[in-house]
Amino acid sequence: MKVDGIDQKIIDALCVDARIPLAVLADRIGLSRQAVRHRVDRLEALKIIAGYTVRLALPDDVVPVRAVMLVYRKDRMRGANVLAALERIPEVRDCAVLSGEVDLLVQIEATCHDRITEIWGAISAMDGVQNMTTCFVLDSVIHKR
Repeated sequence: MKVDGIDQKIIDALCVDARIPLAVLADRIGLSRQAVRHRVDRLEALKIIAGYTVRLALPDDVVPVRAVMLVYRKDRMRGANVLAALERIPEVRDCAVLSGEVDLLVQIEATCHDRITEIWGAISAMDGVQNMTTCFVLDSVIHKR
């Protein structure tokens, strides 16, 4: 399924604000509210829009601590239990399965270093995890999407 220019404008607007009212979105795109609703429904049905999420804001006085964990599994072909356990950790922002030596790249965002340490302990104790390398993010210089 190809996404045309109008679909891309809808996707871009929803990435910025997934709660944008359809009437406002329709006005920005230059279509009727019903036409935008039809396109959004179609994008959802085709799984181009796979869902919507909530990003919780931290209190103003809390600076998030971010870390990247490289996880080596004992048996990468049968490691679904590790993935399921990672999904249940609220601070896990992203988990990618990799080719090569490292099996998983897990991105964590927490309120403090102690919480990162707790998460590290929980992941390293999981059945199926052989080894881990953890890197704290010092600064984010390029952010897209």
